[in-house]
Amino acid sequence: MDKTFLFLMPLIAVALIIIPLVITLKRKKAGKPVSIKKSVLVNACSFIGCMALMICVMPAFVGAEGAEAAAEAADGLASGLKYIGAALSTGMATIGTGIAVGHAAPAAIGATSEDEKNFTKSLIFVALGEGVAIYGLLISILILNG
Repeated sequence: MDKTFLFLMPLIAVALIIIPLVITLKRKKAGKPVSIKKSVLVNACSFIGCMALMICVMPAFVGAEGAEAAAEAADGLASGLKYIGAALSTGMATIGTGIAVGHAAPAAIGATSEDEKNFTKSLIFVALGEGVAIYGLLISILILNG
């Protein structure tokens, strides 16, 4: 397998990930019924499948290049997984924060509009939800510097 295929493989993966999204958009534009849950599930499955395929196929390229290249690739893999872990910790924490603040802030506004004494209590609950994002960022910094 040559270097051209190695270069084209990520492009093929991106195309396979985008195809379900394009199909969903075309169905919606044509006026056909579209299930959002189904389209998100299909897109997530195609993403996971492409990533699993990349993980399974890439060692074949590394094995063909020799032991020195395998050591460099292992360092690159460790570095890449470190960045993925940092991104996931920050991303999941901010998603959780968005959900928490999305539920707490309207309730806080409603409680404050009924009685102004509830403002400080409401503010504390909103700030607790936002603290989750700070913890996720802290974990990301620890992963990247560790």
